[in-house]
Amino acid sequence: MVERHQIALAKDLRELLGADRVADDPETLAVHATDRWFASQTPEVVVLARSTEDVVCTMKYASQHGVPVTPRGAGAGYVGGCVPLRGGIVLSVANMQRIKEIHFEDGVAVVEPGVITGHLQAEARQRGLFYPPDPASLKECSLGGNLATNAGGPRCLKYGVTRHYVLGLEAVLADGRVLRAGGRTHKNKTGFDLVGLFVGSEGLLGIITEATLRLLPLPPARASLSASFATFPEAAAAVQAIFRAGFLPAALEIADAFTLQAAREYCGTAVVPEGAGHLLVDLDGQPISVRAEARALQSLLKGLGALHVQKAIGEVACEELWELRRRFSASLKATGLIKLNEDIVVPRGRLVDLAAFADELRRRSGFPIACFGHAGDGNIHVNIMAAGYKEDASVRAKVQIALDELFAKVLEWGGAITGEHGVGIAKQRWWPQAVSETSHQVHEALKRALDPAGLLNPNKFVTISDTR
Repeated sequence: MVERHQIALAKDLRELLGADRVADDPETLAVHATDRWFASQTPEVVVLARSTEDVVCTMKYASQHGVPVTPRGAGAGYVGGCVPLRGGIVLSVANMQRIKEIHFEDGVAVVEPGVITGHLQAEARQRGLFYPPDPASLKECSLGGNLATNAGGPRCLKYGVTRHYVLGLEAVLADGRVLRAGGRTHKNKTGFDLVGLFVGSEGLLGIITEATLRLLPLPPARASLSASFATFPEAAAAVQAIFRAGFLPAALEIADAFTLQAAREYCGTAVVPEGAGHLLVDLDGQPISVRAEARALQSLLKGLGALHVQKAIGEVACEELWELRRRFSASLKATGLIKLNEDIVVPRGRLVDLAAFADELRRRSGFPIACFGHAGDGNIHVNIMAAGYKEDASVRAKVQIALDELFAKVLEWGGAITGEHGVGIAKQRWWPQAVSETSHQVHEALKRALDPAGLLNPNKFVTISDTR
């Protein structure tokens, strides 16, 4: 029965879209069954869209026949957000890769969702423009995925997250209608903020097929400072001292002892400074001011007891310092332990408390815990490192207990269970505690209004009770 349905579905879609837009071979289905999290579910068919019209035709067909559709970009997510839990169609926009326009005078880029984030940044830079959002996976992740999760990155401190750079978008709704919201002006208060509604909606409300993004003038100068401290709490306390001194860095990253030791083993001791706490600070702006700020910040960090401070001026030298930060995830994976990356957010004043709580949780759970991330905005990646997680159900159960404790404490402090990865599947367990009952009802009402049959990315954190 399932095989006959799969064949009919693929046959219908090929007739509708063309053979080159539809795949149901085992290899393609397997690639589109999962992302970088642990869940996997094989779809019945994959649509490889190349245009808005492909998406429209697919959604009209799916709506007419009641077929679930899971949108997908580059598949670089960490929470199972694009795993097709009810099979059906995976609708990939990865081949929609056109940068339609970069306009200096208007300060905008018009892009399709399959454009790789780093590619847009490079193209903008060549024109003297700057697209600030910089997730760690920028060389692999697509803008459509960034929009779906409201992705962030180190530069969120000064420049904000993806939402702050979306001026307009085109989205295909569940029934195939095309919604255009916003535009290319940098201010627009015409009606509800539909752009903001779709950014961060994780593919539950519609499929974004085009975005108009705000670009900034490219800062002409950059400096970075790497500072090591004897302990992680000392590094966390230094964050507040930097703000008290009146600095607003472009980025301010922190790392703990476990992360640094893993990096020493993976990258070599020559590139990882001594100490059990580390800060990486980025400054940008005009050359004179950046150099002056870098000198002042270097003096401040030394006065705060930093064991070692290294300063870099210019794009090439700064990128050499930042290469260490970008290799933290790979370093942790190289330990052989399973890395469970939780992108929690705490109020910035709780960074020292978070460091202390992570130590307590490490002792109680028996799991190594690695903390690193965006100290400037409180979005710290707390990684529980678990041996045997995939093979041993008892290990998974212990991990769940540790995560329950972590998220309960984060919410007690007024924090958030996810800062940039999204809820997806990985955070569903804590979704009911993370939002109020009224907020949950509003989410359901919006889902029901835009996707009454519950076909878009079904069985994720917002569901409709009467779906099949």
